[in-house]
Parts: sequence; structure tokens; C-alpha cells
Amino acid sequence: MLKSEVTRRQMLRAATAFGVAGVVGLENIERVTAAQSASKTPPMTPNEMAAVDAALGKRGKYVEAEAVYTIALPRNDLKMSIKGEAVPIPLGFGGWVSLKKTMDGKGAVLMSDTVLLQEEVNPLITAAHANDLEISAIHNHFFYEEPRIFYMHLHGMGSTADLARRYAAAIKTTKLFPANQPPAATAPARTGKEIFDLPALDKIIKHTGAVGGATYKYTIGRDDLHVMAMGAEMTAIIGLNSWAAFAGTMDAAHVAGDIAMLEPEVNPVVMALRRNKMEVVALHNHMLGEHPRIIFLHYYGRGQAITLAQGFRAALDELGGHNNAMQM
Repeated sequence: MLKSEVTRRQMLRAATAFGVAGVVGLENIERVTAAQSASKTPPMTPNEMAAVDAALGKRGKYVEAEAVYTIALPRNDLKMSIKGEAVPIPLGFGGWVSLKKTMDGKGAVLMSDTVLLQEEVNPLITAAHANDLEISAIHNHFFYEEPRIFYMHLHGMGSTADLARRYAAAIKTTKLFPANQPPAATAPARTGKEIFDLPALDKIIKHTGAVGGATYKYTIGRDDLHVMAMGAEMTAIIGLNSWAAFAGTMDAAHVAGDIAMLEPEVNPVVMALRRNKMEVVALHNHMLGEHPRIIFLHYYGRGQAITLAQGFRAALDELGGHNNAMQM
């Protein structure tokens, strides 16, 4: 049994007993909508953030509104294509690790989404367990991609400095570790700002996205929910979000993304995407022990950016409007 397992389960039982209800495109993450109740979480101190930076050898970003500290882990070593067409890493091939204090301020939680080649999955499982971290999910996010990519979610509990040390040790010999990554590709001749009609897309989606190289990405939290896991509040930056990333051109765009759903919302979202000719490519969990239970759906679309944006908006419109009795 992992040392953290008992503690995590004890905290989850305690949260239930007291009736407690219930990360990225990371570029320009300050645009992400802040969770309404995040102010309840104790802030991370400068010394704690410095400890994370030192362990991973890379400076992260702190989003004060959610009290979350995140370091981006893009796979700049990969050259990705979908259906034979090259796509940029920010379309969905960038991982991350986030840390946040528990509500009682006595510890912290770590959540991470890692981007892995098939042969990298099981060695990382072994390394994570050796460093007292848990695996919460392994799955695909795409169809048709080359090379084949899988995504592994890791989580853990402890002090901020200890979590950072354990996580760094787990990924130290992998391509995920920042020092083992090549520099990001040179800036594209045209960025997402020049490629896409941002006001038109924003009007449809009713949010403002963020430009990341040749992509334009929306990251939208579930401010209507109060989700707890491991004694911490799950918010947009630490992984409780729906997103859509656009690449290509306005007339021939790719869109890839994720929808965070309560169980009664799953099939209405699936139907909304299919009505809009979007492909559903995965349906799964990302977390363990969260309350209420959150299911994540990944989708992909190809076509005019305006049409794809309408499909994403249709999926978002299914959130929050269904019978949520299954939460209880």
C-alpha cells in the first residue's frame, strides 16, 4: 500500500462525513475563469513556489484567484500529425503539473497530466509508485495521431516541497523533465491571432480564448460546481475544466478538446457533439475519489472554424441544465 493511500482515503471519508460537496492549455492562463469559492484555499507562499521551481528546474505560474501553482510540460520533442497533417504541440500535446493547498492548509495536493508515447507509460507508472505518487487515469485524447500518444494522470498528497521533490524524481529520466526537453519551436510566421477571427469565435463560444503559437484555445471552468478531492477544491487550473483548441485555418481548422461533466450530462453532451458532426474519441475519469464524480469526454473535429466553434458551444450548453440527482 502506498504511504499516501491511507491519508487520502481518510480525508475523503472525513469530507463526506462533514457533508462537503464534491490543468493545460497553460498559455496565458490568467485568462481562465477563476472558481468562485477558491478564496477559501490558503495561498501558496513564495518559498513553496520556489521549492517547486528548484525541484523541476523550471519556473511555474501562480494563479492567485485559484491558489494554484502550475508548471507546463510540453512535449517539444514530438512531431505530431493527425490524418497525415502536421499539427502544433499546443493543440493538445502539452502536459502540466499543478499544486494547491488543502482547504485546512495542513498539506497540499499535486495533480498532473502527462503526455506519453506508448513505450513510456509503464516505466512512468513504476517510477511514480516508487515515489509514492498514485496513477488516477491512463487514456487516449485523440484518434488518428502519429505517433500514438497516451495521457497519464498522476496525483499525490504531502507538503508542497515534498510533492515537488517526489514528482521531479519520478520524471527525472523521462522526456517530461524540463531539462530533457529541447527548446520550443521557433515562433510561427502567423500566430493564432492572425490566423483566426478571434472576435467571431469568442462571440459564438461566449468566452475569450488565449493565443498559443499557431493555436487559439478556450479553457472554461465549472464555476457552478464545488468539487473536492484529497481535501482540496478542484478548480479550472488544476484540471476541472472544459477546453477547445483550434489549429489550421478559419476554412480548414482542427479542433480538439475536453468536456468536464457530471454523470447526467454525459449523454446529452455526446448527442450535442454528434449532432454537430464532432467525433467523440474518449470518455473517462481523470481523478480518483472526487465528489461529485466528474467524467471527461474528449472530442475532435475538422472543418470550418465557425462550425466547429458552434459544436463546442452546443456541448457547453448541456452543462448545468440536467437533473443532478446522481451527485447525491
